[in-house]
Amino acid sequence: MEFFKSNTQIQFMKQRKIAAVFSIFLFVASLIALLMNGLNLGLDFTGGTQIEVSYQQPIEVKTVREQLNSAGFTEASVQVYTARELAIRMGLHKELTQEMLKDKVLQVLPGATIDQINYMGPQVGKTLMTNGVLAILISLIGTMIYIALRFEYRFALSAAIALIHDPLLILGIFAVFHLEFDLIVLAGVLTVIGYSLNDTIVVYDRVRENFRKVRKKSVEEIMDLSINQTLSRTIMTSGLTLLVVLALYLLGGEKIHNFALALIIGIVIGTYSSIYVAGSLAIVFGLSRQSLVPEKRPIEDALP
Repeated sequence: MEFFKSNTQIQFMKQRKIAAVFSIFLFVASLIALLMNGLNLGLDFTGGTQIEVSYQQPIEVKTVREQLNSAGFTEASVQVYTARELAIRMGLHKELTQEMLKDKVLQVLPGATIDQINYMGPQVGKTLMTNGVLAILISLIGTMIYIALRFEYRFALSAAIALIHDPLLILGIFAVFHLEFDLIVLAGVLTVIGYSLNDTIVVYDRVRENFRKVRKKSVEEIMDLSINQTLSRTIMTSGLTLLVVLALYLLGGEKIHNFALALIIGIVIGTYSSIYVAGSLAIVFGLSRQSLVPEKRPIEDALP
């Protein structure tokens, strides 16, 4: 089953300059947003307390927020599990012990029952942030080594830049809208890196194959041919995955809301970058037929 006909002839590389301007604009805008706003780091990284409470009767989230604000917990955020179950996240309160905090919350929220309290110190949050950044860097380095060994160093550089391009746009959107960034979202970003890489490698593999089969086309024409041949697979895979992630976003509850949003952005951006960014950069870096298919020496030159 194919979404597009196998003989589509869309000239993607003729649009690469427009795509480059668009990508640079998004990249710079994301960097500016990150530098100006920063990420709204969750308790996983900053440290704090999460209190899970339940009520006998359905409770309005607005009412809970107003009660917390009136008690001085202005930075607290409220997440809804069900109509009767909520999770309250608040920063560190060094002046309050865990028991004192529990008693104060019970006073502020009449009718509430505390089911669970999870506390995380700032040092643990700092370690998790460091480990998360290291995980991304190691994955990028490992990816470059793998692609350089399997294909060619120009492909490795192009794929690495594309893989930086995709998560940075996700981080930029989270910075612009002050969305909470926690370990679950970080897992989503790492997932996007792997997802985008998969599409990129499929295109690169077809490029190498076409260089060997087709002798009379230019590099741009080979890249277009390869992308068109894999276009149906790319759209079908991305489309089906996007449907599942949209279902998670709409029906999965607030706890995985930002995780699903990161995946949605990543799937869209990753599909775009595997078509326009990775292939275009390989051409910019000087990809040629000789890069992947060495010319055969004449027989007389090969003889000792």
